[in-house]
Amino acid sequence: MGEQIIWENRDGVLVVTLNRASKLNALNRSLVSELGEVVHKLNFEADCRGLIITGAGEKAFAAGADISEFANYSGDEAALMARRGHEVFNEIENSAKPVIAAINGFALGGGLELAMACHLRICSANAKFGQPEASLGLIPGYGGTQRLVQLIGKGKAMEILLTGDMLSAPDAHRLGLVNQVVEQETLMDTAFEMMNKILSKGPVAIAKTIEAVNAYFDTKANGFEEEIKGFAHCFDTNDFKEGTNAFLEKRKPEFKGN
Repeated sequence: MGEQIIWENRDGVLVVTLNRASKLNALNRSLVSELGEVVHKLNFEADCRGLIITGAGEKAFAAGADISEFANYSGDEAALMARRGHEVFNEIENSAKPVIAAINGFALGGGLELAMACHLRICSANAKFGQPEASLGLIPGYGGTQRLVQLIGKGKAMEILLTGDMLSAPDAHRLGLVNQVVEQETLMDTAFEMMNKILSKGPVAIAKTIEAVNAYFDTKANGFEEEIKGFAHCFDTNDFKEGTNAFLEKRKPEFKGN
């Protein structure tokens, strides 16, 4: 990977850091492209069981897109940029392995869109959230108009999108935009604690749960049917046999992901 992204594998958990602290980790094309490569690695390499995404420094997770990069784009160029962002963020959202955003400061514009594509969000107490694109004469281009509504409802999402107002960490938690608010110094420990709790469960069950939940928002899918299929699939796995045997034998299960 290049300099825009720092990543390391910590016992099967891939920690990805957006590495543009001097620019408040603003998303440019190369960073988004590198992020896409990392997510692809997560999905296809057996030694990666989950992903935690965070930002460098203590000020920002990602304070939007890099405006200087696209200020002179044509509509066609902007569409290509947005489509690439959608591809990467959709792959995050549909990853069969859990993805947690550890939000260590500002999550604005594309930064909030990235956080919302993750399965879970934990933020530091100093975090701020918003979609300020209307102030630039724009709308969100990386899925913000859709995922914000899914997470907090149409009325409040419309207010945030139209006014460009920011949410504090407590307000984001109250609205369901984030799962937990913690102090900056405990952010990564909390993210790992949650990730390890998830990874102690059956990997096939985790993957099928993500798939079924995402189907609720897919107009081409029937979420109830996907749940039935996922439920049935689990019965044919060794994980299910191990999980039920461990329960009956009153011991901790040892899942293998098959």
